[in-house]
Amino acid sequence: MTEHRSRVRVYIACSLDGFIAGRDNDLSWLPDDPPEEDPEPGTLSYEEFIADIGVLLMGRRTYDVVRSFDVDWPWGERPVLVASHRDLDEGAPATVRRVEGSIETLIREARKAGGGRDVYIDGGVLIRQACEAGLVDDLTVTIAPIALGSGHPLFAGLNEAYAMEVVEVHRYHGGMVQLRLEPKNRHQDQPTST
Repeated sequence: MTEHRSRVRVYIACSLDGFIAGRDNDLSWLPDDPPEEDPEPGTLSYEEFIADIGVLLMGRRTYDVVRSFDVDWPWGERPVLVASHRDLDEGAPATVRRVEGSIETLIREARKAGGGRDVYIDGGVLIRQACEAGLVDDLTVTIAPIALGSGHPLFAGLNEAYAMEVVEVHRYHGGMVQLRLEPKNRHQDQPTST
């Protein structure tokens, strides 16, 4: 009997020129809350996506940016692993802990913490590392109709070409376009535990 392997997934927005944040971590270019009209059928909303997620694995910069927002911690009781060599701030939510190691080690740790549910990986550096290691199962990339010119890239910096297959394309709110992608060369034999 084959053991179910949790998926490693990406759900992120980027500019037309491939940045996930502008200068100084600016996110003001992202559209505000969705308008009242329904999105195109087949679009994957964040709420639908996060319902399948057991754990978040994020980079330190992503964590620091989210912590700087004047909002309640957005992931509630869901475990969040922050890849960092530095200790976290004293006021870190109880569900958050620091991890370090290779991307393979981080994803193994995330799978354990997620209790068999999917792993949401966030942050440009971690996403690129997971892609290069062949560990990402699917990517939902929503492209905003704006060019930022500089900032924090999604894919720039990969050590080699990363081939993906477009599974679905949908118009999203605010003039954005959502791409559902699957890597062409992901590893199928990753361990489920240990």
